[in-house]
Amino acid sequence: MRSGVLAQKLGMTRVFTEAGEHVPVTVLRLAQCQVIAHRTKDKNGYVALQLGSGERRANNMIKSDREYFAKAKIEPKRKLAEFRVSDDAVIPVGAEITADHFVVGQFVDVTGTSIGKGFAGGMKRWNFRGLRATHGVSISHRSIGGTGGRQDPGKTFKGKKMPGHLGDERVTTLNLKVVQTDVERGLLLVEGAIPGAKGGWIRVRDAVKKKLPKDAPKPGKFKLADEGKAAPKSDAKPAEAAPAEAAPAEKEGA
Repeated sequence: MRSGVLAQKLGMTRVFTEAGEHVPVTVLRLAQCQVIAHRTKDKNGYVALQLGSGERRANNMIKSDREYFAKAKIEPKRKLAEFRVSDDAVIPVGAEITADHFVVGQFVDVTGTSIGKGFAGGMKRWNFRGLRATHGVSISHRSIGGTGGRQDPGKTFKGKKMPGHLGDERVTTLNLKVVQTDVERGLLLVEGAIPGAKGGWIRVRDAVKKKLPKDAPKPGKFKLADEGKAAPKSDAKPAEAAPAEAAPAEKEGA
């Protein structure tokens, strides 16, 4: 189980295929998504990665938060989130996850906070049909009608669908396809709509109901802060590079 990423929603656009068809996509930006800390079984009882994304001014933070990021030697982040991972998918602290962590064509699950729409009636909030628009109903066609039972129980049960606050809640959308990735600009183009307003923070991770593609990097695609180069995949064999490095030395000796 690989780690997800914390991205910022920029908006929607469309991408044209080779056949001339257009695909509506949502643009997500990975704003320096770095690993802040690890959660281990010995200390926390589970294995997870804490990721941070976005910029934050240090002088607007309390002292304990500044010391937390200073201990990890990472610039302060705007948003933090945890992702459960398996034991073999742990990424080093300080590593920045890049956009090619996901491959084109794979499916992902996205989680965000839906747009808040304030107080809404029963027809808009729950798709009620309303009352009749004929005689017998006066100036209350969009009301929900009676909400209680008969004399027994003589009350409205808790949890009844009624007018109230609409939106501004956690929403997860499953099985969205990755259309394109831009590593240089840190962009991720996902087919379809994603919950949340522009500028909102979105959690993106591998789909739980779809198989992970074979070419997906494991434990992930990232680059270390000190090296500035993308880290190799875990399944790569470093021993294969040894003969190539030794070849020039033999020529010099000759």
